[in-house]
Amino acid sequence: MSASSTTTNQALNLVAADMREVDATIARRLDSGVPLVGEVARYIISAGGKRLRPVLLLLVCGALGCRSEQRFNLAAVVEFIHTATLLHDDVVDESTLRRGRSTANEVFGNPASVLVGDFLYSRAFQMMVDAGSMRVMQILADATNIISEGEVLQLMNMHDAALDEDGYLRVIRSKTAKLFEASARLGALLAGADPKVEAACAEYGQSLGTAFQVIDDVLDYDGDAEVMGKNLGDDLREGKATLPLILAMRLGSEEQARLVRQAIETGSTEDLPAIAEIVRQTGALERTRAAAADQAQRAIDAARMLPSNEYTDSLLELASQLLLRRS
Repeated sequence: MSASSTTTNQALNLVAADMREVDATIARRLDSGVPLVGEVARYIISAGGKRLRPVLLLLVCGALGCRSEQRFNLAAVVEFIHTATLLHDDVVDESTLRRGRSTANEVFGNPASVLVGDFLYSRAFQMMVDAGSMRVMQILADATNIISEGEVLQLMNMHDAALDEDGYLRVIRSKTAKLFEASARLGALLAGADPKVEAACAEYGQSLGTAFQVIDDVLDYDGDAEVMGKNLGDDLREGKATLPLILAMRLGSEEQARLVRQAIETGSTEDLPAIAEIVRQTGALERTRAAAADQAQRAIDAARMLPSNEYTDSLLELASQLLLRRS
C-alpha cells in the first residue's frame, strides 16, 4: 500500500462513523418511484472511490468542532452533485471504464445516464432546502453553476492544441476544484467559523482539488491502468490538452511538439507510447508534478489556520501526501 493510500485511509477512519451516517442518508434519498433511477444511481455510487468531497466536509467540521446533524445531509449533497457530474462526463467523453468497471452509460446507455444525472442534481437541491440556510443554497448553487461552465469550457477546448496553462487551470478550477472548495466552505459554515477561517477552508479545498486534478492528468501518462481503474490515454483520445501535453509542446523539439499537437487535434492514441515518452523526456511530468506541489503547499498553508487537532492533521496529511498518488 502506498503512503498516500495509507494517509487517505487514516482520514477515512477518522470520519468512518460519520460516513456511515452519510451512506445511510444517500441510500434513503436515492429512493424513487422509478426503479431505473435507483438502479443507475446505485450502480455508480456503489463503484466506490475515495469520496474525498464528503470526507473533506466532515474533516473540516471535525477540525472546527461542529457536530451539526446537517453535516451528514450536506456531505450526501456534495456526493450526489459529484456523481451527477460523473454520469454526464462519461456520456460526453464516451468513456467506457471508471473505477475498474464499465461506466453507467456503457451498461445502461446514454439516455438513462443523462436523465439519472439530472435526477441526482435535482435531488441534491431538494436536500439543500433541508438545511434551511440561504447561504448554503448560495454556495452550492454557485458551485453547481461554475462546474457546468467548466464542463462547457472543456468541451470548447477539445482538440485545441493552442490551449495554454492559464486556460487549462481555468477549466480544472471550475470543473474539479470548485466542489472541493464548496465542500470545505460548507464545513466552516456549519461550524459558524469567522470569515477568515471560512476563506482559509475554501482556499484549502480549491488548492487541494486543483492539485488532485493536476496529478490525475499526470497519471494518464505515468499511471497503471489496472490500479487506476480507467484506460490510460483517455485524455488524449478525447482531445484534451492537459498540462503534461501543454508543457511537452513548450519544452520539446519542433518534431516532438508537432507529434503531440497532431494527436490532440485528431484525438488519436496511435502514438500514445511515443507521446508518453516525449512527456517524460522533456521533463513535462516533473514540471506538472511541481505545479501540483505548489497547489498542495497552498492547501497546507491554508489548513494551518485551523485549530490544532487530529482532524486538521489529516487535512494537512491529505495535501502533503497527494503528490505520492498513483491511482
